[in-house]
Amino acid sequence: MSDLSHSPYSARSPRPVSPRGRGPRNGVRAVAAVALVLAIAAGGSYAAGVGPFARGDDGPDPAALRQARAFLADWAAGRLPNAAGRTTEPAKAQEVLRSFTAGLDIEKPKLTAAAGAAKEDEDGTLGVPFTARMPVTGLGTWTYESRLPLREQEGGGWKVDWRLSLVHPRLSDTQKFRLEREESTPPQVTDRQGVSLVDGAYPSLAPLLGRLAGDAGGGGPRGAIELVGRADGETVRTEASFGKKPDPATADRPARTTLDATWQAAAEKALGEAGGKNASLVALRVDDGEVLALANSPSTGFNRAASGTYAPGSTWKIVTSSALLLKDAVAPDDVVDCPKYLTVGKEFHNVETSEHPGATFRKDFTESCNTAFIGLRGKLDDGELGKVARTYFGVGQEWHIGIPTYDGSVPDPKDETEKAASMIGQGRVQANPLIMASVTATAVSGEFHQPSVTAGHEDGTRTEPLPGKVVTQLRELMRATVTDGTARVLADLPGEVGAKTGTAEVSDDQDNNGWLVAHRGNVAVAVVVEEGVTGGGSAGPIVHSLLSAVPEDPS
Repeated sequence: MSDLSHSPYSARSPRPVSPRGRGPRNGVRAVAAVALVLAIAAGGSYAAGVGPFARGDDGPDPAALRQARAFLADWAAGRLPNAAGRTTEPAKAQEVLRSFTAGLDIEKPKLTAAAGAAKEDEDGTLGVPFTARMPVTGLGTWTYESRLPLREQEGGGWKVDWRLSLVHPRLSDTQKFRLEREESTPPQVTDRQGVSLVDGAYPSLAPLLGRLAGDAGGGGPRGAIELVGRADGETVRTEASFGKKPDPATADRPARTTLDATWQAAAEKALGEAGGKNASLVALRVDDGEVLALANSPSTGFNRAASGTYAPGSTWKIVTSSALLLKDAVAPDDVVDCPKYLTVGKEFHNVETSEHPGATFRKDFTESCNTAFIGLRGKLDDGELGKVARTYFGVGQEWHIGIPTYDGSVPDPKDETEKAASMIGQGRVQANPLIMASVTATAVSGEFHQPSVTAGHEDGTRTEPLPGKVVTQLRELMRATVTDGTARVLADLPGEVGAKTGTAEVSDDQDNNGWLVAHRGNVAVAVVVEEGVTGGGSAGPIVHSLLSAVPEDPS
């Protein structure tokens, strides 16, 4: 049982508003409702001058709204001393925010300013409504609405007018929250053939077993957040419930997944080739998107394979090539020069500053020439790459696969430099091994299938099939990358393997991440190795190990 601190906080009384005698440019003003939501996530930055925070002739003071956004961002990112310092009572605010998040096992909250009006409240504060999404470790997300009060200070500037109710409307000096966790039976989860996955031989699955069993109707974690009296501890009401009680008729029935024990064991072993670096792998069926293996190293903690956010680097050139081929902007035998450097606002270069004068587009793909792809950016409209990713590959749409996922993002570029970066899977393009395995499967089959780990999930995605000509070209390009290009590490494997390597820059202080995606028969695989330097050198041996240990095609 976890509990919010019993510290005797008293509700803050509103302070009288001192008359300023100022014109209409000062003080609190009403702002017109705007249908824009500003999301403030953990570690994220906050934008100014948009949505309900836009400065109009009769709008609120922008300084007040900047302070509101800064408070929410600091709280979400866990910078509690900073958040508390933006309030009228820093010491009390820091203690409450800490006990609220720690006591209720909340991790990485997401705080979103509501799509509505910031307006003057009766006590003279500027009220900014927001939505709180609080992930409770191992259970689920508690979502509720609250309101952030801002008060102008005597000496100038604005601060959050501290009160318990801003954390949650029902938090007060007489009531608090308590987390109750229910005992649950050990989860029973099997692979697609009925083989148990809970015997410790598959460490990457251990953090997911409760979720998988819970989705199947039994054995999953359950709990609730209760509103209780501070004095007597008696429950006033249940604020949120997590999990579902198992159906007695099916409680002892194992939850069956799409995973394959043979592939999962091979994936766990293959990640040993990462040399102790953080790495993730996903293998899925091309014809239906069913996940055969999902592995992470280290196996505990964050599920990088499905929820990670990485720049996909040159593996993204599969999508870029699709966009170019779809509109006949280039053909495999067209000459597209590959110089060492190309400047578009900043200097771009190829791995090891290689160059291929007079190269064909096929050569550019197989040797992963950044400058050639960037040189073709004018062939695509600014938002075209993101549209192709969403329309044909399902990237950025909402996926329901049976476990939490991050489903990718391809924002429209803000300028030519960012557009150049997005052509090679950098900039603000974000993906993970699950997404890139799916991208690979779509490229070689022509049809997107929402991935799945368990059956029976809603599929709200809407995509279009790739034309057969484009699929044929992509398969040929990926095969040539294995026989004559940067994925030669896979050339000795049986079967007609196609692949694409990737090297993704992270920062000046870190080595590049290494990527490799591949397909053979009815399986697509994606691997990322953090700080792996190159895809062929780091992710290549992992894919080779996996495909050497499993049948050419899954049953």
